[in-house]
Amino acid sequence: MPATPAWPPRSTPRLYVAIPLEAGRVLRLDGGQAHYLAGVMRFQPGDPVRLFDDTSGEWLGIAREVRRRDLTVEVTQKLAGRELVPDLWLCAAPIKKGRIDWVAEKACELGAARLVPVLTQRSVVDRLNLDRLRAHMIEAAEQCGRTALPALDAPAKLAALLCDWPADRALYFADETGGEPAFEAMRAGGAKAAILIGPEGGFTDQEREAIRAVPSARAIALGPRILRAETAAAAALAVWMAAAGDW
Repeated sequence: MPATPAWPPRSTPRLYVAIPLEAGRVLRLDGGQAHYLAGVMRFQPGDPVRLFDDTSGEWLGIAREVRRRDLTVEVTQKLAGRELVPDLWLCAAPIKKGRIDWVAEKACELGAARLVPVLTQRSVVDRLNLDRLRAHMIEAAEQCGRTALPALDAPAKLAALLCDWPADRALYFADETGGEPAFEAMRAGGAKAAILIGPEGGFTDQEREAIRAVPSARAIALGPRILRAETAAAAALAVWMAAAGDW
């Protein structure tokens, strides 16, 4: 007897909507989302789409009316609850356009709960398009199956970040001058943590001293090779997730 095909299929498109979802709600999608479903995916009435709202989980929607510039989708059933997110922040110095977008995307894919842009003395970027960064995280969440979007903070100066640092949150900072092996340090840490990644030129000596003065700060090493800032961010996130058992 042939197996019953999974419903909805794994290939079903996923979209984030900034509207609380519930069974029976009818949504009107337009703009880029309508173009993607109607123009790219060639949606027809009755086609399924997975929806998530960052609060209630993932839902199944069924296209009802499909037009050139908009379409209506009826929410029919809940597929999954909102994911449990590890309490990990990524605090990263902004880097050049394109690379910081990549960092935001990978932070979402790797499971970070919060992205905090940190302004340091050697930062080459002091203004960020937060809307663009959030759009990259939304797209990443749609692709990787996340039902919880990372929080995105406004840029903060390093001194202010350290001054208000919560005592119960471990702060692992990638120190190019050396530190504990990242996996060993993170495996021994608690459930609340943050990773601090410096700019392309690294932290200054003064900044390094200020970070080390935070009681919960631990300098970590990410192997014997010199990593670009965006690579260090992704590598450190992956190590923490492995150490915490999220992988």
